Amino acid sequence: MLTLLRLILWGGFFGSAVYSVFALFRVVTFRRAGRKDAGAFRPSVTIAKPICGMDAGLEENLRSFLHQDYPEYQVVFGVRDPADPAVETIRRVMDASPGSDTVLVSDRCVDGTNRKVCNLVSIVRRAKHDIIVIADSDIRFDPGSLSGVVAPFQDEAVGAVTCLHVADPVKGVPSKLGAMFINGEFLPAILVALALEPLTYCFGPTMAVRRSALLAIGGFEALAGHVADDYLLGNLITRLGLKVELASCVVTNILYEPSLRSLFLHELRWARTIRTVRPIGYAASVISMVTPWALAVLLATGFTPAGWLAVVAALGLRAGIHLAVKARFRLRQTPELWWIPFRDLLSFFVYCSSHAGRRVHWRANRFTVSADGHLHPEEVGT
Repeated sequence: MLTLLRLILWGGFFGSAVYSVFALFRVVTFRRAGRKDAGAFRPSVTIAKPICGMDAGLEENLRSFLHQDYPEYQVVFGVRDPADPAVETIRRVMDASPGSDTVLVSDRCVDGTNRKVCNLVSIVRRAKHDIIVIADSDIRFDPGSLSGVVAPFQDEAVGAVTCLHVADPVKGVPSKLGAMFINGEFLPAILVALALEPLTYCFGPTMAVRRSALLAIGGFEALAGHVADDYLLGNLITRLGLKVELASCVVTNILYEPSLRSLFLHELRWARTIRTVRPIGYAASVISMVTPWALAVLLATGFTPAGWLAVVAALGLRAGIHLAVKARFRLRQTPELWWIPFRDLLSFFVYCSSHAGRRVHWRANRFTVSADGHLHPEEVGT
């Protein structure tokens, strides 16, 4: 039995090492897929900004959307609660750009357990234009980002566009660990997936949709009870026979996690969301966790030189991926590589925990996620 266990663990390690080499290759060879010359294609656009509370760097994040190198666009800020502390910041940003087409919407009357989507329902009612770009409040655009998001819509067969994002951490170790997950695990995993399958879903931080396609799937109202609204948006649009395309731009997530507990709960929600919509793929994602496999081999082999070699190889591959992402995506901060073992074990713990229940925390709310992806409130905030 011990021999069989060792064979299984060695097999898992070699499989995860092959995955890591491929992920490293995908990062190193990354080119901004879908880059197109927009030329004269500069349609009017509405940017939807759902906001809840004061994210780190919120004011600068919002200002970045009002300084786009783009001829005509509207920005609709949305909050559910008129007393939201972000309202003062939103108004200050709007007042500082008096020539911009901006509006603030406050409406908590839309029903649905997914508060972000309910906010989007209210925002879209004030949208003037037929291409709607949705960006979270912790996302920051470069001046050319809007052009990069809109360009794929030159193809009439494109119904939605989504963006890769990198994380820029602020204020402490939990934020750094969260950024290491996004930059060193999630982003490479997406690049691997894009090499193996067509894009049929969106990434929540930044996505865009044609109004006609959105109406054809029932509007955001059709997503208001689901935890995976971004995945479902892209999936429903592809069922219409339209394409989801990757934008040429890569946007920045200004990431702040106040504590390890908040980081864990945040990542646990993501994990249980992915597990709900892609159960087989999520279960198989354990093969991407090369460090836990190597440590398991080390223990099972009794700390032999071969076991130590597996650990060194695993940490080398993981460090290579982190450094390659920093170089290829021009991250401002160099990842602190000594955190890799802890970060990788934390990811494994999140993975294991995600199979132990269906409860998720989302800001002030606590939900149970049913097998079909619907959110059922346990404790509901605003």
